[in-house]
Amino acid sequence: MLDQLSWKVGGQQGEGVESTGETFAVALNRRGYYVYSFRHFSSRIKGGHSNDKVRVSLKQYRASADYTDVLLAFDQESIDFNVGEVRQGGIVIADAKFSPTAPDGVRLFPVPLTKIAEECGSAIMKNMVSLGASACVLGLPVDIFTEVLEERFLRKGQKVVDQNMEAIRRGFEYIKELGGADPDFALKPADGNRRLFMMGNDALALGALAAGARVMPAYPITPASDVMESLIKKFPKVGGVVVQTEDEIAAMTMTIGAAYGGARALTATSGPGLALMMEAIGLSGMTETPVVIIDTQRGGPSTGLPTKQEQSDLLAALFGTHGEIPKIVLYPSTTEECFTFMGEAFNLAEQYQCPVIVMTDLALSLSKQTTEKLSLDSIQINRGQIVTHVDLEGQGQEEFKRYEFTESGVSPRVFPGTKGGLHHVTGVEHLESGRPNEATGNRQHMMEKRMKKLEGVELPDSITVNGDETADLAIIGVGSNVGSIGEAVERLRAEGKSVTQIQLKALLPFPTQMLSKAIANAKKVVVVENNATAQVRHLMSFFGVSHPSIDSLLKYDGGAFLPIQIYNHCKELV
Repeated sequence: MLDQLSWKVGGQQGEGVESTGETFAVALNRRGYYVYSFRHFSSRIKGGHSNDKVRVSLKQYRASADYTDVLLAFDQESIDFNVGEVRQGGIVIADAKFSPTAPDGVRLFPVPLTKIAEECGSAIMKNMVSLGASACVLGLPVDIFTEVLEERFLRKGQKVVDQNMEAIRRGFEYIKELGGADPDFALKPADGNRRLFMMGNDALALGALAAGARVMPAYPITPASDVMESLIKKFPKVGGVVVQTEDEIAAMTMTIGAAYGGARALTATSGPGLALMMEAIGLSGMTETPVVIIDTQRGGPSTGLPTKQEQSDLLAALFGTHGEIPKIVLYPSTTEECFTFMGEAFNLAEQYQCPVIVMTDLALSLSKQTTEKLSLDSIQINRGQIVTHVDLEGQGQEEFKRYEFTESGVSPRVFPGTKGGLHHVTGVEHLESGRPNEATGNRQHMMEKRMKKLEGVELPDSITVNGDETADLAIIGVGSNVGSIGEAVERLRAEGKSVTQIQLKALLPFPTQMLSKAIANAKKVVVVENNATAQVRHLMSFFGVSHPSIDSLLKYDGGAFLPIQIYNHCKELV
């Protein structure tokens, strides 16, 4: 019996590929398995090949498997496109309607998916027939899908649920007549524990909610739109609001306005939108207004690859704004971290009164994965140096020194309408009261005040080290690559290799001292990233992290790293 299974469904976009994969993944997750689901889809509504690869296992994996055990194909293109990763002896279940063919070494099951679906009431239910066929091959009970279907279709009436369940049973019975379950593909029983199953975007939205955010102006853009769509449903329940703006410029400036007014406010975008926001991000730095921006990276430049994986916004996030402002850039690696990092992002934004960018990538934001229970206790709210009318009472100031020179560079902050808190706000250089002033002495003093907020700061937990810091090989990554790197490290260690994994969690302030210490004893360093110009490696050099032997492993074809790609690159290095 298998400890893990890799299952994939493919077809034309718009013919139920996503719902098939979702139903299969949710059903297995609810039986207590760990599930990682990653979709390949086109940047159009209908047409073009789409697939969903689902990894089901007895322990947590955060990457797709190197291979596929069972491929479910709705057309010949899906076989041609994906059969190369089906392992020897693997199974292809295909709609008999298109007379499928498959290469030697793969077991082909032609099943009349469309015909059976039509007999059950509608050809659209061929995906349900295919789920039944899959369940039979894998030795799974046919009723594992009942709960999921009831949640999806019961609002349309019991008849719809019954029709879909009948389609599943018919698919199951068809395979059973051909020989039934294959013991080589049966999964070992799971623990039966219920766990969450969500995207990184879902966790980001929940983290913002738990952190006290109540305003989100945003413009829809793949792959960040799910954050907005999630909060559209949740914010009204707690007195919050989501505003769909006319563009990303408006989204960013409205976020600044809401934050200035006292709300915890965020926006979410991807690379093209981040580019449009840059001037306004500079405004938040100049006015020292705490805002949180989520940047979910995708393939660029320009419109690029809207639905594909890339990590190429790093330099833009750190250095994109004109002029110089203090800024914090965080990069979670898991759904759990997406949740907790949002709480930290809002706290840091208000503690240092500056913009905070939370970076993710498409694979982290859109892949669905089993997630351990999220703890509200992991998010503690700290609003920084806010003063009230009680604090200001009796001071007799005509104007409040909103940008007062302080030892830390962080000035007291008031919400509009606070008695005694009258001050000026402008995007030009200004005095402590906020009134415009271009005098050279004041300019130098103000620049030094803002920039010293983060001088010498290395945020706690800016990196995580999985392994011994005396290892011969150190593999460094960011974001969703944590899973693929972790598996490659496991395989290398199983062969007696001395390897450690280092995951960067904060890019600004850059953890120069922490990272330098972590790689000091390594003979070789490999930096794994989804871009063409080795941006993380350049950041290491820029911020003073040096090593005599640093190598890059780059991938920029729109796909996420598989563990075997990292393993193959690193196995000869130590």
